[in-house]
Amino acid sequence: MAMAFSIAIYYFSATYRKHEFYERLKEKALNYSQLLIKLDDINEGLLELVDKNTAYLPNERIIVLGDDNKELFNTYKDSHPIPAEIIAKVRKQKEIRYEENNNEVLGILYTNKTQVFVVIVSALDTEGLNKLENLKIILVVGFVAFLIATLIFGRLFAKQALSPISNVIKEVESITASNLTKRVNEGNGTDEIAQLAVTFNQMLNRIQKAFELQKSFVSNSSHELRTPLTSITGQIEVALMNSREPEEYQAVLHSLLDDIKNVNRLTNGLLELAQANLDISKLKMKEVRMDELLWLTRNDLLKRNPDYKINIEILDLPEDESQLQILGSEQLLRSALINLMDNACKFSSNHQVNIQFKSQGGAINISFRDQGIGISEEDLKNINQPFYRGTNAKSFAGHGLGLSLTSKIIDLHKGEMHISSKLNEFTEVNVRFDLGQTD
Repeated sequence: MAMAFSIAIYYFSATYRKHEFYERLKEKALNYSQLLIKLDDINEGLLELVDKNTAYLPNERIIVLGDDNKELFNTYKDSHPIPAEIIAKVRKQKEIRYEENNNEVLGILYTNKTQVFVVIVSALDTEGLNKLENLKIILVVGFVAFLIATLIFGRLFAKQALSPISNVIKEVESITASNLTKRVNEGNGTDEIAQLAVTFNQMLNRIQKAFELQKSFVSNSSHELRTPLTSITGQIEVALMNSREPEEYQAVLHSLLDDIKNVNRLTNGLLELAQANLDISKLKMKEVRMDELLWLTRNDLLKRNPDYKINIEILDLPEDESQLQILGSEQLLRSALINLMDNACKFSSNHQVNIQFKSQGGAINISFRDQGIGISEEDLKNINQPFYRGTNAKSFAGHGLGLSLTSKIIDLHKGEMHISSKLNEFTEVNVRFDLGQTD
């Protein structure tokens, strides 16, 4: 930019100098022409006297030609004559400008009623060229100085501007798996660097949460698996210590079968939980009609637990079937519905759950309400974590995976789940799927 600016200044200055000098030459040519016309008896000596008493230009040469191209006046008689093609060009174009041996040359055609004069004026604009040369030096020196200053100050400003980024990089490099609680300094929280730090800290929060959940998951799953496996190992070792009656072996086998079923349920729960953590784009998705799936799930659960009472009430059933469908994984959605029904029946003394289903306002809403042991406010904060069980639920069979699995499945389908409860009175789970939000 600075170079282009300097070149532009030099170019326009050179153009102006040339134009101004040609105007001076033209003024001198017109003065001589008018003098010839006004003074009929003018002679060459008088013209020379006028020339000596006017401002002289370096290398100045003035030639005046008459109608027959005869020289009427020439300041340098020993100079070479003007070429005929130049004179012809002046007579044709009336004014020409060109350069010859570093001199600017102007030729004009001056006429009056009876005479036609060709006036050729040439000179060297020493003063103008010197000023132009000085301007060139000033511009070059100024450009170099500006370039050096730009490099110096640009480096300083760049270092100052990039220092926050360097600080962020150093802080990021210091964060490892052993100190995930450390955060990057967010500065003033308003500029782009601060926004980058805020975004990075938010990412660290998610990573820390996932890391802690993973540690908790591994620890809890190991504990849950170790308990039945230890029980199975102990029973087998005791059974092998002595010979026993067939009835005793059958009792041991029945006990082992219960423990193995427990391990199987836990393993299936862990596999479903792992599947619920997958990217939804990797799952087999299709349109699932939720009211039909609700009835099918109810029938499956009642086959396994005939003592359960599952009441379903359909409200505001729309005529458009698409208002009952969401895009999702039927297998995972079935698992979520079974968990909600099973939990409600299992923790209720009457083993009953009341379900309301409605499709309204572009969303599907399903509520599950029981009259069971309820969940305390403290437990509600952690109830969706894997293996977490309420303080009043530890006497019931289970591993604490149901609600965690259900929550992840609903999140995976871009749904919402809200739980409200009161100890020893009820628990109500509300699930909402916005239509068109799962694709």
